[in-house]
Amino acid sequence: MLYDRTTMVFKKVTLIGRSEESFDEAVEDAIDRAEETLDNVHWIEVEELGVEVASVEGREYQAEVTVAFQLHDGE
Repeated sequence: MLYDRTTMVFKKVTLIGRSEESFDEAVEDAIDRAEETLDNVHWIEVEELGVEVASVEGREYQAEVTVAFQLHDGE
């Protein structure tokens, strides 16, 4: 089945997931938040990983992700 390209428009946003445990959990945090707050999520790209150590006790693992979701018709 071919899709009508005019109805398949996507938007990308950047989210940063956080975890005190691991990078994997930071990515999962971002994915969970995207799925809770955005409709029609199609893919997520992990862009960057980092660890904050200065302003937190211990370590805070961070994952910057780009989330692509399909826009509804008329958006």
